[in-house]
Amino acid sequence: MNSSRLLKWAALAASAGAMLSFSASAQHREQTGKEVVVAVCASCHAKGDNGAPRIGDEQAWAKRSSQGLTALTAHALQGIRKMPAHGGNAGLSDIEIQRAITYMVNQSGGHWVEPLAGSAQGTVRSSEQIVQSQCAKCHKEGLDGAPRIGDRAAWIPRMQKGLDTLVRAAVHGHGPMPARGGVADLSDLEIQGAIVYMFNYGVVTLPSPPPQAPVAVSPYRRVVDGTDIYLGIVGSEAMSADPRQRNVPGGKGYYHVNISLFDSATRLAITDAQVKVTVADPLSADTKTLDVISANDTVSYGGYFRMSGPNPYRITAQVQRPGAATVIKAEFEYKAR
Repeated sequence: MNSSRLLKWAALAASAGAMLSFSASAQHREQTGKEVVVAVCASCHAKGDNGAPRIGDEQAWAKRSSQGLTALTAHALQGIRKMPAHGGNAGLSDIEIQRAITYMVNQSGGHWVEPLAGSAQGTVRSSEQIVQSQCAKCHKEGLDGAPRIGDRAAWIPRMQKGLDTLVRAAVHGHGPMPARGGVADLSDLEIQGAIVYMFNYGVVTLPSPPPQAPVAVSPYRRVVDGTDIYLGIVGSEAMSADPRQRNVPGGKGYYHVNISLFDSATRLAITDAQVKVTVADPLSADTKTLDVISANDTVSYGGYFRMSGPNPYRITAQVQRPGAATVIKAEFEYKAR
C-alpha cells in the first residue's frame, strides 16, 4: 500500500469511526466439548493413560473439579505433568478447551454448564513481554514476510480483514509462523493483545493538558486504581448505518456498549486488557466479554446488549489488566431512550 492510499484509508477510518473487530464465531465454528474430547482428549482420558483422570472416574475428577474451571483451564493451556500445552493441539481455542473440560467433568459425575463464551487465564502476560520475548524474533526485522512491529503500512491491509482473522491465523499458524507463534501456552487473549501491540507500536498519544477550570464530573467516567474508564453507548441502528459493520443485531432495543481505558498517569490508551460488562435491570442481567475494537488510531472494547425496558440499567465493567492481581470494577447507570 503506497503512502497516498494509506492516508486515504486512515482518513476514511477516522471519519467513519471504522471498527475493525468482528466476531470470531463468524469466521470459525467452535467445536462442542464432546467433539474436542473425541478428537483430542480421549486418546489419554478414555483409558486413563499417562496418569490422566479417566472419563467416568468420579473420584478422580472430583479432586480436579473442586479446583474450578479457571484453574483447570490454566493447567490445560500451559500443560501439566505429561499433558502438553493445549492438549497437544495448539489450534484449539480457549473456549473449546473449557468446553472439553466441562464435558469430561459432567461425564464423571459433575453438573457444570458448558460455557458459551470463554474466560481468560487468571494472570495474563503483558503484550509487550510477549512481543519482545517471542514475536520480535521475526516481526522486528520482518523475517519471512512478517509485518514489522509498528509498520502500519504493512499491518493495515491485514487489519482490514478483521482482528479476529489475524488472531485465528496466529492460533493455527500461517506460512512460516508456527501455531501460537511457537509458544503453545499463549492464550487467545494474549495473542490478540500482542497483535494490537505490534499494530499500535510507536503511535504517540499526547497527555491531556491540565484543566484550566473546574470540570463537571461525567456520569460516564470512573477512575479506579489508576485507570480511567469511559462508557459509551450507541443504538444499533446507528451502527448498522455503516456498511462496514457486521453482526449488528436487528430489531429495537439493542445498543453497542463501548469501554475505553486510559492509564491515569500517562494518559496512554490501555490496549491489552480483558473487559467484561454486565448490563442489569431489576429482572435480568446479561454478561459478555467485550471485543477489542481498533478505530481512529486507538483501541477500545465493545459489544451489543439489549436494553428495551423503561427502568434504568446498571452497567458494571470488570477490567483485568495484564499482570494485575485484582479485577478493577466500575459501575454506571444508564436509562435507554
